[in-house]
Amino acid sequence: MTVPSESWVERAVDRSAAVQRSRTRIANQVRLMLDAARRLIEVKDDFTTQELVAEAGVALQTFYRYFASKDELLLAVIGDAMTEACDRWAKAAADMTDPMDRLRSYITAPLQQFHGDSQEAAGIRFIVSAHWHLHRIFPTELAEAEQPFVDLLRAEVAAAADKGLLRPRNPDWDTWFIVELQRAIYHYYAYAAKTDEDLKATEENLWEFCRAALGAPIA
Repeated sequence: MTVPSESWVERAVDRSAAVQRSRTRIANQVRLMLDAARRLIEVKDDFTTQELVAEAGVALQTFYRYFASKDELLLAVIGDAMTEACDRWAKAAADMTDPMDRLRSYITAPLQQFHGDSQEAAGIRFIVSAHWHLHRIFPTELAEAEQPFVDLLRAEVAAAADKGLLRPRNPDWDTWFIVELQRAIYHYYAYAAKTDEDLKATEENLWEFCRAALGAPIA
């Protein structure tokens, strides 16, 4: 069993009146449900609450002890997956000494899963659809769930600016705009027909656009 992501597991844990009795047991139950939801999304695209509790091996009342609705669970799933992905991308770029290389890696990393014959296509489309649904209900909470990616990019923008490699107009706003652009492209490719050549061209042009927007010197 993986270690629970603190921010999103803690959010659900705090809903329980039993928190003082056993935080570890509660966190493990939440982790079971988050992992079960992700498995169901990968396998069948969507799921009911009944299917979720059956897959997780917990009672229905256990689900409602931590989540008021399926939408709250999906919000936690997105936040949990984002935290995990950012940790994975940061680890993959850990040996890169140039902040520009790390920044490019992070900006293009989400698009990598579209290369080849992805087995995750149905799950990706479900998450994209759920994203817009959740944005209408929990806009502030969804932004919080996705903040780790913003922070990941913001740190490299700052590092590159410190070295004189970038001249961002406003690092906070510029990073947010880049994340929103990257998300729009990700959502597009979740449904659009594509080839590896298309994706490579998109990644290259996305990076060049971001370099220019952040004030990189013209090569």
